[in-house]
Amino acid sequence: MVLIRNLLFMLALAVLTPLYALIAMATFPFGPKTRHRIIRGWPHLMAWVVKHVLGIPYRLVGAENIPAGPAIVMSKHMSAWETIMLQDIFPPMVFVMKREIHKLPFFGWGIAQMPMIAIDRAAGKDALAQVVEQGIDRLGHGFWVTIFPEGTRVAPGSRKRYKAGGAVLAAKSGAPVVPVAHNAGEFWARNAFLKRPGEVVVSIGPAIDTQGLPPDEINRRAEAWVEGEMHRLFPHHYKHRHHPRETSAA
Repeated sequence: MVLIRNLLFMLALAVLTPLYALIAMATFPFGPKTRHRIIRGWPHLMAWVVKHVLGIPYRLVGAENIPAGPAIVMSKHMSAWETIMLQDIFPPMVFVMKREIHKLPFFGWGIAQMPMIAIDRAAGKDALAQVVEQGIDRLGHGFWVTIFPEGTRVAPGSRKRYKAGGAVLAAKSGAPVVPVAHNAGEFWARNAFLKRPGEVVVSIGPAIDTQGLPPDEINRRAEAWVEGEMHRLFPHHYKHRHHPRETSAA
């Protein structure tokens, strides 16, 4: 049954992605909000497929913590699940992503029409400047900004150093930070073809008021809440396992 679910999911992905890529490329005459609203149909359709075909619904904890205005989401990152499903939970959002993704057939071509924050990760400090400049612009236009502060996908029970990009953007823009913890990696592992059915718990923390806070403190508060919530909700991730925090440079 799991294999059948996954084959149907891949079929839906193969059909819907090229279709929406063509729709997305046809939206170029419109403004960014209109393009985003049209193209956002793809993650909404895929969210339905994830829930009902793969059998991976989610349970939301802390929905009352979602602010009324644009904010910066700092989320745990375990798989492609959250890049789809966070768009089902929050208001219109953009992600910080590698510019090279635009080169991917269909998916990349379509997403290039959305006002994502596309950066050159090899640019070092210039990449951070790109995040801040584009992030402030997107927030100013009413979009939420989602950043995965660990910079890459991590397995359940693991953690990596929280990078400064989201915290610097928050300090420069004054936008609140919304921390998010979840256990999607239990059912949708990194780079795994087979996704297992099960309920993902998504916990949204109280928004962090970033006014007057330096980036280091913003990062510390977001990391403390996310990692603390991961241990509280999913202690089985950490039982009998030791995962030292990585300290390598960004």
